[in-house]
Amino acid sequence: MRLERDVLAKNDRLAARNRAFFDARQIAAFNFTSAPGAGKTTLLQSVIKQIGGRFPLAVIEGDQETDRDAERIRSTGAPVVQINTRTGCHLDAQMVNAAVTALDPPRGALLLIENVGNLVCPALFDLGERAKAVILSVTEGEDKPLKYPATFHHADLMVLNKIDLLPYVPFSMELARENARRVQPDIEILEISCTTGAGLEQWNDWIQRHL
Repeated sequence: MRLERDVLAKNDRLAARNRAFFDARQIAAFNFTSAPGAGKTTLLQSVIKQIGGRFPLAVIEGDQETDRDAERIRSTGAPVVQINTRTGCHLDAQMVNAAVTALDPPRGALLLIENVGNLVCPALFDLGERAKAVILSVTEGEDKPLKYPATFHHADLMVLNKIDLLPYVPFSMELARENARRVQPDIEILEISCTTGAGLEQWNDWIQRHL
């Protein structure tokens, strides 16, 4: 327990340093978390395509192995750094600092951080972000906010993703909303499908509102 407290305290100090750097350069950093396969990378691609021409962009991709998601982001033309955590289950503030140093985003940039697919560990580690979004696919079940409360408690936004699949899965949007607000009463909630484009305008508005 003492070791865990020391690790988190060190991370918080580094996160504060990141946040001061971002504020000084007017960089808006966003931390995106979810379980594996919820659709984070596809959502980030939609942001890049919709508003990438209006703001300078940089992306940090977190995965245990491979650079497949980074290659998907790179195909949009956005600069990206891949972080492979190997056996690690989350990004931390020091990893983000190293990636930002490599990216060297310009003043006023939008920094998109895709965390490792995991609904547990990323909740504990502040990265210095301006806002945090958790992505919940309708294929995962409405009870995820109750099973992984820390992730949803620390999130500013919950994206209910892949809503085009609702006719084919037993998922209650109303119950998902209710469960999320039991954990975080002030959480914003968006309903999105990258397949049909539903909700993407509101998604991009949310990003721009926090710039």
